[in-house]
Order: sequence, then structure tokens, then C-alpha cells
Amino acid sequence: MKVIHLIGGGDTGGAKTHVLNLLRELNNFIDARLVCFRKGDFSEEAEKMGIPIDVIESGNPAVGLRELKRLIGSEKVDIIHCHGARGNLMGNLIKKHVGAPVVTTVHSDYRLDYLGRPVARLSYGTTNMVALRRVNYYIGVSDPMTDILIERGFPADHIYTIYNGIDFKTPIHPVPKEEFLRSIGMNYEEGDVIAGIVARLSPVKDIPTLLKAVKLASQKNPHLKLALAGDGEDKQKLTDMAKELGIADRVCFAGWVNDINSFYHAIDINLLTSLSETFPYALTEGTRMRRATIASNVGGVPVLIDDGKNGFIFEPGNEQQLAEYLLVLSEQESLRKEMGELLYQKASKLFSIDRMVERQLEIYHSILKRSARKSASKRDGAVICGAYGYGNAGDDAILKSIIQSVQELDEFMPITVLAKNTQSIKKRFHVNSIYTFHLPKMIKAMRKSQLYINGGGTLIQNATSHRSLWYYLFTLRMAKFLGCKVDMYGCGIGPVTGQKNIRLVKKVLNRSVDTITLREQDSMQMLNTMGVDRPTIRLSSDPALLLSPAPEEDALFYLQKHGLSPKEQYLCFMLRTWYGFQKKTEAFAACADYAYEKYGLKPVFLSLNIFHDTEAAKAVVEHMKSPYVILDDPAEPELLVSVLSHMSAVISMRLHGLIFSSVSGVPLTGISYDPKIGSFLRYLGCGNCLDLEEVTKEKLLAATDKSVSFISPSRREELRSHAERLKAVEQKNIAAVKELLPSPENR
Repeated sequence: MKVIHLIGGGDTGGAKTHVLNLLRELNNFIDARLVCFRKGDFSEEAEKMGIPIDVIESGNPAVGLRELKRLIGSEKVDIIHCHGARGNLMGNLIKKHVGAPVVTTVHSDYRLDYLGRPVARLSYGTTNMVALRRVNYYIGVSDPMTDILIERGFPADHIYTIYNGIDFKTPIHPVPKEEFLRSIGMNYEEGDVIAGIVARLSPVKDIPTLLKAVKLASQKNPHLKLALAGDGEDKQKLTDMAKELGIADRVCFAGWVNDINSFYHAIDINLLTSLSETFPYALTEGTRMRRATIASNVGGVPVLIDDGKNGFIFEPGNEQQLAEYLLVLSEQESLRKEMGELLYQKASKLFSIDRMVERQLEIYHSILKRSARKSASKRDGAVICGAYGYGNAGDDAILKSIIQSVQELDEFMPITVLAKNTQSIKKRFHVNSIYTFHLPKMIKAMRKSQLYINGGGTLIQNATSHRSLWYYLFTLRMAKFLGCKVDMYGCGIGPVTGQKNIRLVKKVLNRSVDTITLREQDSMQMLNTMGVDRPTIRLSSDPALLLSPAPEEDALFYLQKHGLSPKEQYLCFMLRTWYGFQKKTEAFAACADYAYEKYGLKPVFLSLNIFHDTEAAKAVVEHMKSPYVILDDPAEPELLVSVLSHMSAVISMRLHGLIFSSVSGVPLTGISYDPKIGSFLRYLGCGNCLDLEEVTKEKLLAATDKSVSFISPSRREELRSHAERLKAVEQKNIAAVKELLPSPENR
């Protein structure tokens, strides 16, 4: 594989480090060549590192293009990889000549690259924004950078994410602390705690907030001092500011520091105060020296730092919060060492140079396969439709499981999801998404796709509304009319009321659907009753059963964050607002108090739909005497599965609350506001079920007593075996899809 990297050559900071380290390592695996459009520190350092490099010194794009064509000649180039504004411009100009896909790595928010430089922003910034729109693929240096690209309309399924990696293997031999601090002019005394930051002294790095925070913290701890490594247009202004604040004697402006490892070795606390970042090297480089870290909540920082566990995160511009964290770490040496060690362990595992190179090679191979596929097939991909983008963790779990299963069959299949909140779907799953009722885009997507998946859940019903039923029947009919194979994936059926609606369901499903897999037996009976017999129909189970739980440490951290100890026992309620629910709130409250007083089960209210379920929980806790916790922050379904494994028993109106809990064998009580609750528990073969209309205090207390009898490990294992049986038959869902797709050699 031959890849040409194009870059302006005036780059500094993280972008420079990323490109040079990446290219040095990539050439151990592929032919990666660097073309730089300016001679200077960047090109000279590349040459010293042994990176194959050519320099084209011309500020004229036309001249640069001619020289670039001459340089490439007749060589076969597989991928053009661009970095920065000049690289993006030249990549687009050379694209047709080379006939290769163009990918760009977006190292920073391109709208902020020329902050404080209006002329450069107008010229280079505008050119770059135009060039970016013409690139084929994108790489964001952190998930937040990827999210920014998606928010600005770049195609979600053409965006990859990579994180900056550094070398954790090569031994480091730093200069002794006191010697180094003296060399940079630091006024250091025994017992001082040195906070340090490596940053360009420019507005986006927000050093003024840091200086204000140091003043506040040093008033309580006079041993706190600050070292700044870096230079920039704001240096004089910041120097003057330090004097005005009265902290000039405890702040050292060291300028550019060549021996950056010795700098990190000399400081006690590593800092980042930026207003905008992707995934800064200033953090990962500090981890090599096991330094405790405080960083602003920007870019990919939360991916590295677990706030309060291996470091602290503050909101950008909040000097009070930053000062508090500075004071805590400056006064607690043991905490600094503990956080520094934990951060090192995480960074060395996930953000090494080896992992970065591995990821980059994965991206290259993906781009080549997708580009070849795009040119070979006129009709490709799948459209998935369901009740997605409404903030419901159960529906999110269904969608995630379907996408994962389809991609296991065909890793590079284009996927488009019909959803209410398209941005959320794009960011979380990196697939295309169309607004549910955008008919022209829906038709266009169906015309290009091979497959239409009516994705899980109970979509064919009119208990919520007739319009919902008609909409899903319409999409099934339209997909078949436009040439798609049509699959109904792990779904529930009913209730469907009204003879006209029943006849319509029978007509559409018999004429327009190829295969149907059902998540429980009652739905099979419903189809038989309606006379639906032409599609291939199989009994399977809910797709969400296949989701793997999040790592145990993630669940423990989530519980700890909400003041819950894994050593305690909990009764978890997952409730929702529904007709008649308000009349039952006192009964649920009495149940919660009873469980706490008699069995020591602390009530926990978990919101599967973050927009609605919390209101149901609040209506109950108004009548309670016992302590409780409401968990209503957004969480991925896998994390919820892990968290629910720590519950002693569950009472749920939410179907997927029961499904998530069943995987761990948690004793279940379902509150049926819809037939699907009882249908699932009957199919599962265990658990209590109470109709919402018939809920009373006495019945809830009796159900709690019964659940408590199943809390022992042996009884929970018995319950878990029922879920394992359903997980085994879930494979029929994806098997049905596989039958509808052409063989791999024909895709």
C-alpha cells in the first residue's frame, strides 16, 4: 500500500507530533511518504527521524500542483492523506490526477484555527472549509472532534476516529527536577508544588483562567507555583497579567522547552486549560511521568480522564473550580501519586503509539475496501426503521444490536437509519440517518439499498395510535415497491384493533415482507390469527439480549458516582407515565418503603427513557419515607445491563428493563401496561407479572417477598439460565437477514 501524506509544513504542537510519530511508525508496514509545502522545523525534524519526505517550496497552488504531479509521476498511489488547510487544498487538486480516495485528519476545530487572525481566517480558513467538503473520508482526532464534523453536516459513515498515541516503551532519562527548574528560571524552594502546562500562548489555550486560579489557590497554599512551557502572541499580555495579579514571583514563563520529558518530570501537576481541543498530546505526554492531571472539559479529555478517579475535569473558563482542584492536589501528595499512577495505567493501555498505528492501518484498509465496493455496485446497503431517536434505552439497544449483527455479516455495508433525532444516531453509531418523515430522502435511500429492516420493538400495533401503525405499514410497502428485500427483525406484533386495520396488516405483510422473526410466542399467535402466512416466519427473541454488558469497573464507577455501594442491596424500579399510573403511585411508594424497612433494600429509580421516566419516579418518591436514588443521566444500554446486575430485584414497567435485568438473573416483577410485558415474561418462563390496572399495595408487597426468595446466587443462576435460552434462539434474527442478502462474492 502506498500513501502520500500532504501537509503545509508550518504545523506545531499536537498536529506536528501526531504526523511525525505516525509516519515514522507507518513505514514499518506500508510505503508512506510525506510531501511538505514549506521548508522549516517540521521538514527538518522529519528528515532527522528518517521519514521519506519531499519539500515543494511554493506558495502558489498552481505551481505546487505542477510540482506535485511531477513528483508523483506515474506511481500508483492508493490513498492521499491530507493534514491541515494547505494539505486539504492540494489533496483535492491532485485527486483526479491520482485517481485515489482522499482522506484528511482533522487535528483541531478548523473554525478556531485562525482565532485572533482575521485575515488568515478569511483566506486560509475559507479555503479550508471549501476543501474539506470535497474530501472523501475524514479522521477526527477524538470522538468529540468527530461529533463536531457530524454536527456540521459531514457524512457520518465516512468519518473515522483516531486518538493521539505516544511511545510508552522507550526509556526516558530526564534531567533531575531541581536542575531542570533552575535551567528554565523557576524560583523553586524545597516543599514547593509545581503545577505545569505545555501550551501555545494564544487565546484558545485560555491561560488567563489558569493565572486567576493560581492566584486563588496560592492564597491558601503559598507553596503552589506555576511553570508554563510555550510561546505565542499572548506572552507579553500574560506576563503583565501575572504582575497585576501579584503572582509574578510564583509564575515562570519558560518559553519553548526542547526537553519536554524533563519538564513533565519536574512538575507535580499537569494542566490543560483550553477552550477547544481534540485530544491533546499535552495530556498523554504527562502521563508517561505519572503526573496527576487537571484538564478542561474539551474534546477527548473525558475519554482519558475519569473525573475524580484518575484526574480532575473542570468546565472551561471556570477559575473557581480549577482553583479548588489545584488546592486539593497541591495539599495531598498521596492523591497526586494515586491519580498519576491510575492515569498512566489507562493511557499506556489505550493511547500508545502502537495502538495509534494499528488504528490508522485499519482505517486505510477500510477506505480501500469501501472505495472499491462503491465503484462496483449500484445498489448496496440497508435501511433500518424503528422507534429510534426518542431517548429510549430499550430502542437504542435494539438498534445497536441490529447494526452490530448486520456489520458482522458485512462489515462495510452502508446503513441508513430512519429516526427522530438523526444527529444522535449519527454520532453514536456512525451510520447515515434520515428524519423519520422526510419522504424524499427515505425514497432515495430505499432506491439505493438492497435491504429494508423493520427493526425490532412492537411497531405493528395501534395501541399508541393508528398513525403509527399506518406509517410502519407504509414504509414496508414502499420498500418492497422500490426493490428492497424486506425483513421484520425480532419484532412484537399487536395489539391491532379494528377489522380494517387487521385486514390492512394482513395485506401489507403478505405482499411486502419476505421474512419475519418474532421475539415471543404471543406475536406468532397474533399473526396466525390475522392470516399472515406468506412471509417466512420464525420464532426468535429480542435483539437486545445479545448486547454484552459493559466492563464491571464502569458499572462500579457509575454506582460510586451516584453514591451507591456494590456492597449494599437495592430494589430497582423502572417506571413510566401511562394511563392510570398516577393512581398507583402510593402503592409503589409503599412497596419501596416496605422493601427498605423489612429487607434493607434501598429503592433505586432508573429512567430508561430520560425524557419521561423521571417524572414517574418523582411522582412516587413524593409519598416515600425511605431514602432513595434516582438514576436519570444518559447511559449506554451495555452500561445499564451491568448496573442492573447489581440490583437485588427489579420492578419494571419497561420491557427492556426486564430484558436487561434477565441477563444477570435478577428476580423480576413486570408491571404490564401493554401485553408485551406479560408476553416476554411468559416466553422467559419466570418472573411475576401484574397488570397496571390491578396493582395494589398488597400485591406489590407479595411480589417483593417472592423476589427476595430468589436473591441467593444459586437461585439467580437458575433465573439467568432462562435468559441464556432466549439468547441462543436470537441468532435466528440475523440468519433471516443473511438469507436475503446476495452471497459475498456477488456483493
